[in-house]
Amino acid sequence: MAPARLAAAPPRAMRLLRFYGPGTAAPRLGLEVEEGGEVVDLGEAEPALPRSMRAFLESGESGLAAARRALASGRHRLPRAGVRLLAPIDDPEKVICVGLNYRDHCLEQDVKVPKEPLIFSKFPSAIAGPFDDIVHPAESSEVDWEVELAAIIGKTGRHIQESVAMEHIVGFTVANDVSARDWQMRRNGRQWLLGKTFDTFCPIGPAIVTKDSVTDVHNLRIRCSVNGQLMQSSSTNQLIFRLPQLVAWVSQFVTLRPGDVLLTGTPPGVGVFRKPPMFLKPGDEVQCEIEELGTICNKVV
Repeated sequence: MAPARLAAAPPRAMRLLRFYGPGTAAPRLGLEVEEGGEVVDLGEAEPALPRSMRAFLESGESGLAAARRALASGRHRLPRAGVRLLAPIDDPEKVICVGLNYRDHCLEQDVKVPKEPLIFSKFPSAIAGPFDDIVHPAESSEVDWEVELAAIIGKTGRHIQESVAMEHIVGFTVANDVSARDWQMRRNGRQWLLGKTFDTFCPIGPAIVTKDSVTDVHNLRIRCSVNGQLMQSSSTNQLIFRLPQLVAWVSQFVTLRPGDVLLTGTPPGVGVFRKPPMFLKPGDEVQCEIEELGTICNKVV
């Protein structure tokens, strides 16, 4: 008698997202089968799962296991053309940002490489979807782009050691740290917050790509184009403080919780340091992409 075949293990690699489907009145949780491919409706596949991404991440490994089963089942799939993608998380407790964290970005400004991470924040209300509009505020004439790798926290922790820091990250996504340079650099006492946190100044997406899906998060191509013109092109191997260092550093000051978003800094090529400086205007289109994670594209209105 032939030996019984073992059932295939559910896939561990996933692309978690939020979306509106045909006829749905509320956002739903889903999975991309592959980048740009069909979308698995997690609410249909696993009705017991939470309805928000933050609550889903708080459910920990049990929620991730249910999502893997849904992906492996091959059911409850929707054509990509029939869904509208939303920010993969829209209600984090915190949006934490890091300044001057690419060696080549420091060089373009002629500033010294920081000895400690430079931390600031955005309000969660700045979050926008991967294909939503960026609203150009009337209060600024110097709106700029910044493609960034964003890490999503999946496990609560305080005073986290570098050696276990990656255990607290569930995955990664693409972000644009849109910045009003006049407010960041000259107004508000040169405190960065207001220049960074206008509504729609943090487009993210298209999905939270689980960390086991990514070959090497510290060696990914990262690029930004404006109206089809390449403005930023670098690699995450240029990060000064890598993710374990950042998680350990930030967790000295605050408790990290599932759903928190950690933007890790931007490479060179931003508008303010060009000669002459360049800034976004209504009608412009900004595309940010990171290898293995995907692409977001936002029109300025």
